[in-house]
Amino acid sequence: MQQPTLMNLRVLLPFRIFALKSGVSRIVAETRKGSFGLLPHRLDCVAALAPGILIYENETEGEVYVAVDEGVLIKTGLDVVVSVRNAISGKELGRLREAVDQEFLNLDEREQNVRSVLAKMETGFIRRLAEFHHD
Repeated sequence: MQQPTLMNLRVLLPFRIFALKSGVSRIVAETRKGSFGLLPHRLDCVAALAPGILIYENETEGEVYVAVDEGVLIKTGLDVVVSVRNAISGKELGRLREAVDQEFLNLDEREQNVRSVLAKMETGFIRRLAEFHHD
């Protein structure tokens, strides 16, 4: 009987490699439209990830949960690369879900507030520049 082909998973953060896993039999990830699963023979794909729980399974660790911030997942052949802004691993699914809610979703709100303030500053600067130009 032929041994099933398994996937290689890399979870990348902006400044380091979070995880390198081989022998992965399945992956479940979350997008804004909901969860989806990857098996080794699925067609290649790209998905924008939402903050949530990434699940992967291999023989040595069993089912593993990783809280991930928003990012992108790319599957090419048997290689799956997940590139996210932040990730937290843990054994308890409930605590990881809390981490997603507290760490990643609050960060998005803070970023939106910062962007709003920057937009107001840029608008004020452009208005003053236009006034200066007309004088």
